[in-house]
Amino acid sequence: MLRAFVNAFKVPDLRKKILFTLGIIALYRFGSHVPVPVVDIAILKREMERQGATGFLAFIDLFSGGALTRMAVFGLGIMPYITSSIIMQLLTVVIPKLERWQKQGEQGIKKINQWTRYVTVVLALLQSTGLVFLFHSPNAQQGLGVDIFPPGTFTPPNVALIVLIMTAGTATIMWMGELITQRGIGNGMSLLIFTSVISRLPQEGRAIFVSGGAVRFTLVLLMGLALIVGVIFLEQGQRRIPVQYAKRIVGRRMTTGGSTYIPLKVNQAGVIPIIFASSLLYFPTLVASIYHAAWFQSFVNNYVNNQRSIVYMTIYGLLVVFFAYFYTAIAFNPVDTADNLRKYGGFIPGIRPGPPTAEYLSYVLTRITLPGSIYLAAIALLPSLVFAFWVIQQFPFGGTSLLITVGVALETMKQLESQLLMRHYEGFLK
Repeated sequence: MLRAFVNAFKVPDLRKKILFTLGIIALYRFGSHVPVPVVDIAILKREMERQGATGFLAFIDLFSGGALTRMAVFGLGIMPYITSSIIMQLLTVVIPKLERWQKQGEQGIKKINQWTRYVTVVLALLQSTGLVFLFHSPNAQQGLGVDIFPPGTFTPPNVALIVLIMTAGTATIMWMGELITQRGIGNGMSLLIFTSVISRLPQEGRAIFVSGGAVRFTLVLLMGLALIVGVIFLEQGQRRIPVQYAKRIVGRRMTTGGSTYIPLKVNQAGVIPIIFASSLLYFPTLVASIYHAAWFQSFVNNYVNNQRSIVYMTIYGLLVVFFAYFYTAIAFNPVDTADNLRKYGGFIPGIRPGPPTAEYLSYVLTRITLPGSIYLAAIALLPSLVFAFWVIQQFPFGGTSLLITVGVALETMKQLESQLLMRHYEGFLK
């Protein structure tokens, strides 16, 4: 492993890519510590510490690497871009024009990416405006019951300035991520999210050590290592559907037949189901900040916001399983795959081309999605189970953070490995 790192720095162009990536990440972390003007971040920090890992803001703060607790320029993090990408992917199934763009190849993907940027800016404007008003709620019955604006500073010009700065920060993050993808190593957006997630690990580890002692800290660390090994094993798991290609005459040439396979991953949906389920669970909290009925607020506080509640665990687990099937059905289209196979002369041995192939792929995908969705639900509910049995406020190895960290690390190592193998060096995964 260490030799592979040394070999990576021996190649001039690869060394430039790595240093460029590290430089962009350093700028991203710097922007996460620069606060916006006017606000008093000490009040916000106390509120975030009071809410702990179970609060409404913890989910957004995860993707900003703690920048939200500092009301930083990059306080929104990459979350608007993630939401925008998911929205565009869902609309591709609904809007025929977007579906045509997706099938046009590189030119169509560029158009979709451009509209994704536009939607990101709009979402950043809406989210930053919502956060500003959410943080200006001195009445305990409204919003968070916290006011981070000093007296007399909550004026339209100041609000517009903060919204503009945070929106510009999100656009800058999006630009930096694309720079990493073009000129650095790995997927830029994924690496920035990875950086945000791991930046919180030392703080969360210290909180566990202080509140639980050395024994619990060691147990959590060992549990985290075991979970990482298990997640790597399951994330790499796939069902390989064999595909045979017959010999064909194209023009004056005869193409040789061959065999390959269609890799269907056990976790085809990735981390998206957990993001969907978490976002949906936070919706009642937003409604409770507007609708002040005692019974509704009591239900939200006792069940929806309480990770130790059986009701919360049941609803969260079922939502993760549902969205795993939902997103898998959107991300992988068996009918299109079967049509492409038939078009290029491919077939699955023992299965007739066309509709029978689509039915077979759908059948296999449905069966392997079940263990994948249960695995996702178990990972997502792990922090809740730990909080239910242990009196600790932080658990860094669970849910979204664990899947993102392991997934991005594997993807980046594979890219570096391919770069090294092109230059006759051993890769990271050898």
